[in-house]
Amino acid sequence: MDRQKKPLSAIIKEVCEGWSLGNPENFALQIADATNFYITEKNRNHIKNGSILRLTTSPYQTAVQLHERIQSSSMDAKLEALKDLANASRDITFAQEFINLDGISLLTQMVESGTERYQKLQKIMKPCFGDLLSFTLTAFVELMDHGIVSWDTFSVAFIKKIASYVNKSAMDTAVLQRSLAILESMVLNSQDLYYKVAQEITIGQLIPHLQGTDQDIQTYTIAVINALFLKAPEEKRQVRPHFLSENSMTYLSPTHNVIRGTTPINDEMAHQLYVLQVLTFNLLEDRMMTKMDPQDQAQRDIIFELRRIAFDVECEPNNSGSIEKRKSMYTRDYKKLGFINHVNPAVDFTQIPPGMLALDNMLYFARHHQDAYIRIVLENSSREDKHECPFGRSSIELTKMLCEILKVGELPSENCHDFHPMFFTHDRSFEEFFCICIQLLNKTWKEMRATSEDFNKVMQVVREQIMRALTLKPNSLDQFKSRLQNLSYTEILKIRQSERMNQEDFQSRPILELREKIQPEIMELIKQQRLNRLCEGTCFRKISSRRRQDKFWYCRLSPNHKVLHYGDLEESPQGEVPHDSLQDKLPVADIKAVITGKDCPHMKEKGALKQNKEVLELAFSVLYESDEYLNFIAPDKHEYCVWTDGLNALLGKEMTSDYTKSDMDTLLSMEMKLRLLDLENIQIPEAPPPIPKEPSNYDFVYDCN
Repeated sequence: MDRQKKPLSAIIKEVCEGWSLGNPENFALQIADATNFYITEKNRNHIKNGSILRLTTSPYQTAVQLHERIQSSSMDAKLEALKDLANASRDITFAQEFINLDGISLLTQMVESGTERYQKLQKIMKPCFGDLLSFTLTAFVELMDHGIVSWDTFSVAFIKKIASYVNKSAMDTAVLQRSLAILESMVLNSQDLYYKVAQEITIGQLIPHLQGTDQDIQTYTIAVINALFLKAPEEKRQVRPHFLSENSMTYLSPTHNVIRGTTPINDEMAHQLYVLQVLTFNLLEDRMMTKMDPQDQAQRDIIFELRRIAFDVECEPNNSGSIEKRKSMYTRDYKKLGFINHVNPAVDFTQIPPGMLALDNMLYFARHHQDAYIRIVLENSSREDKHECPFGRSSIELTKMLCEILKVGELPSENCHDFHPMFFTHDRSFEEFFCICIQLLNKTWKEMRATSEDFNKVMQVVREQIMRALTLKPNSLDQFKSRLQNLSYTEILKIRQSERMNQEDFQSRPILELREKIQPEIMELIKQQRLNRLCEGTCFRKISSRRRQDKFWYCRLSPNHKVLHYGDLEESPQGEVPHDSLQDKLPVADIKAVITGKDCPHMKEKGALKQNKEVLELAFSVLYESDEYLNFIAPDKHEYCVWTDGLNALLGKEMTSDYTKSDMDTLLSMEMKLRLLDLENIQIPEAPPPIPKEPSNYDFVYDCN
């Protein structure tokens, strides 16, 4: 029978009865020809693998069919249609067609009122009801992820309904996840929606979701909290420090449980904890940038309190002794406390940063670690003037240093995961951090036998001690304190000496000439390494309007270095992706240039990303033909350097990344040391030895016997 005249039912029956009747792909093509269907690349792979046959109509036809099916009166039919819609919505072409049919409005109406028809059935059909709502919200999230529809178009009723799912104590996990994701996107993408969401959701209502064991729910919850803090308008930012100061223990305690949980923290959770850490420390910015008013009696009373605790004195009545005598006594005590201005120490806190934050830290230390505070003050007041470690000046400079280390006042980076678990273990973590570091500073001062002229040197050593201890990522403040005990001044000197020996660079002319001779060999080695890495390939994330991403694509260089293979992936791969599974190709010969940073076309299009310095630093594009681009955003700085170096090497251009410079220094230093190993402890002269004079005659011979 002619293929065009064969009934469709007969063709489908042949396919369904068994794959052994012929080539499965041929059956699929017959159906496609008979019905004007087309087969996606994904479904073609399903057919080749002998999986279930799944055919897809054109995007417009599919959108029309699903638009009708999700309005079915049958619960089962509606559920199946919404499930298909959730899967199909990932494709931007389908999404555009469905949105053109006013599909977003239909979904929001179903969320606002349509699902209420099934409330009466919820008790007897609870799993079905949860799936219905879950697929509805999933489809909505996927459609909005394409950035086609503005978030400002949604009603208060829709926001209230989504918020109600989050506020319920018992809610389907999938529904809760989607609801939290929608709230986060609303807050991040619309200032107007921020106000509406903030009226429906409070931090207190979100905190219980952190107490469960589902890490995805915990991640989404922290993301919503971060979004609310990050997008709070200027007039409300003064309220946030008050909230945290009153409820910080309640807030941070569940987060502490997340960190100490048995489940390993994934990258997205690490990023959210990093953002939370940054936003929490940014609450200190207001105090850090507030100057002390020398005329403010309440602020001056804090300095009097520091004096009272240190020297155990009662406040003298105004008529006790002469004014001159009291001034002299105050000046003497303020000098012992280590203030720069002994007469009016309030002037010391007019420098911003650290402003009033330094005074807050000093008062916290004096009240909560009173014995250590008194010991430090009395120890230094009993030393010679030039050997005393000034507590006041040290506290001000240390507070400023800690703000620099923790980047107080800076916005969180888009791709950073660098959080410190110890800051989530105490409700006053910054103050406790200061208390540990001020005691470290006093200890280091004594170990260095420093004088007042060595103040800056001591601060440099203390900074190095703190940074090295933080690099080890201690889980608690006590563990951080223990690590500092192993980083004494003597140990820091040993580490510095060791690093200096490893990085030693001889500057004599013979050595420099040898370096120049070796350098091209090393550069060729680095080039080969870069090209080998490109052959292995890298998985890149796709960037869209929502920050949380789950779409990937893979790119790798062919073994003969002539073609770039790339293509989309459903999920992050566990290893290398074979060349034959990557559908698209770009000949290296067609590449015209490699563009980086803000000049990349995808950075110009993404207005929000243009503000993010770190994302700009990871972006690069390949220009081919006349105006076609292949756009990348590297997962980290290392991959960025590898790919830009490799692409430049393919084009015959110089590799200029920081990573290349680091590799060159490391390999060159290693090669030099190996070649000069036999000359250890032998001084190499700057100039070559003189050539001896010619002998008077050449009538000589060496007698081997």
